[in-house]
Amino acid sequence: MWKKISEKLKNYPARLNVIRIMIEYGIGVSENGKIVIGPVEIPEVSIARAAGVDRRIVKKTVEYILQDKELRRIFTGLKPAGALLAPIAKELGYFVVEIRADPTAPGILAGAAKIAAEENISIRQAVAEDPELFPEPKLILVLDKPLSGEGVNKMLKIPYVKSVTAY
Repeated sequence: MWKKISEKLKNYPARLNVIRIMIEYGIGVSENGKIVIGPVEIPEVSIARAAGVDRRIVKKTVEYILQDKELRRIFTGLKPAGALLAPIAKELGYFVVEIRADPTAPGILAGAAKIAAEENISIRQAVAEDPELFPEPKLILVLDKPLSGEGVNKMLKIPYVKSVTAY
């Protein structure tokens, strides 16, 4: 998806930056041209600040999205994935495992989930960062109990895993 979008906007780096922010945070566009997160309208100036551009660039980006058939389908259907629990896991009594691996390799999530299940640990949330949006993508698991040292070592043995951080 990102490659298609990048190609469409290769001559408009500021608009591409706006779209990157929108995709990263699940920010969509309504049929009437409003910027939305679910049912909540977001002011153009807020997106402009986050993207480091003038609000007029945001307005032009939204106009472009609605004029392009493919982008219109993407952004009128885009919904946020929900709150990332990892930053507040400790406050909620949860634990986090971050796995860095080859993002194109299959089976990383399946292998990590199997290891957690073997330790009778429930996964409250699993988020895989998009390698096209994040330079160092990671798989983030929020667990209801801490993973044992042996569990961490098993995760390190999953093919293509580079590192595992548990906290």
